[in-house]
Amino acid sequence: MAVWDDLVGQAKVEEQLAAAARDADALVTAHAAGGPDPEASKMTHAWLFTGPPGSGRATAARAFAAALQCVSPDRALGGAPGCGFCDGCHTTLVGTHADVEIVRTDLLSIGVKETRALVRRAQLSPAGGRWQVIVLEDADRLTEGAGNVLLKAVEEPAPRTVWLLCAPSLEDVLPTIRSRCRHLTLRTPPVEAVADVLVRRDGIDPGTAHAAARATQGHIDRARRLATDERARARRNVVLKLPLRVDDVGGCLKAAQELVDAAAEDAKQVAEEIDVKETDELKAALGAAQGGRMPRGTAGAMKELEERQKRRRTRTQRDSLDLALTDLTGFYRDVLALQLRSRSALANTDVQDALERIARGTTPERTLRRIEAVLACREALDRNVAPLLAVEAMTMALRG
Repeated sequence: MAVWDDLVGQAKVEEQLAAAARDADALVTAHAAGGPDPEASKMTHAWLFTGPPGSGRATAARAFAAALQCVSPDRALGGAPGCGFCDGCHTTLVGTHADVEIVRTDLLSIGVKETRALVRRAQLSPAGGRWQVIVLEDADRLTEGAGNVLLKAVEEPAPRTVWLLCAPSLEDVLPTIRSRCRHLTLRTPPVEAVADVLVRRDGIDPGTAHAAARATQGHIDRARRLATDERARARRNVVLKLPLRVDDVGGCLKAAQELVDAAAEDAKQVAEEIDVKETDELKAALGAAQGGRMPRGTAGAMKELEERQKRRRTRTQRDSLDLALTDLTGFYRDVLALQLRSRSALANTDVQDALERIARGTTPERTLRRIEAVLACREALDRNVAPLLAVEAMTMALRG
């Protein structure tokens, strides 16, 4: 199985990355032989992967990183890098390759301290692989200061270092950084392609797989979760009933409170699964006796961990709310499609009665305003508006 097999519906991007991987292989081979670099190489030191959520930005970056580290003997016989089976490909894909750093965050932002550590790592020569590869999956979460730190490394990279940055859009990355990267834009995968992946790789029933892929409009990870997690389906059903519950002020406020409470419960579940384990591991590393007091001078480390866990809970709650708002946007998109008699396939056919009821009771202009209210809520959450306040403002705007 080649490393590109995980890319779903991205034939053009796969072609570009495969060509760059071949040129990268030629560059390393030429250096090893002491010869000149090949002319007109498609390989460059910094790449920016952009595309809508669920398009597979991080998957494409990891696949490219694996192809860059491919050590398959078939390359000498004309085979393309990225076999998926050799030690270089395998260790990169599972995240254990010594020369591939994959950075993702469960916090709201990536700060200067973390970025400086990455820049120092990027200056090192490959320990055993062919390239030093830094995959930054959340480049859009870099603070302004962190972006400025990264800029210097992207401007003057080490000879065998490659930066692979991922972000939803070009506008989410500093202009000075994106101007020094080669851009690759991924598209939302077709529903049929996502359903096929769920059936082939996850063994999901075809009917369930197609329904999940259609409901999430091609978002691979969300489709997989929806098809396999009963709690995810239950939460989605609650969100899709919200448009029928906002006929009066009381209904609006109650629906808003339930959405925020559900998101807080998600954050609590994540905390219960991770926080206790992290705390116990840190205490053990700092030399605390079982059930005893912490050694002197360790309070700062414990406080730093508590702050990190608090920021992660905030991020988890915000992500859960954003997921609910995405489902709500899809609901009103279907309403608008019915009102305009569009031939576009509906995403939420399981609640078609509710879609038709709201479509008959309002106008396309009003539906557009409701979509704008949901988008305004997402923007407010991005600006750190209190979640309950932002969601209440939205549900009031959704009133019939």
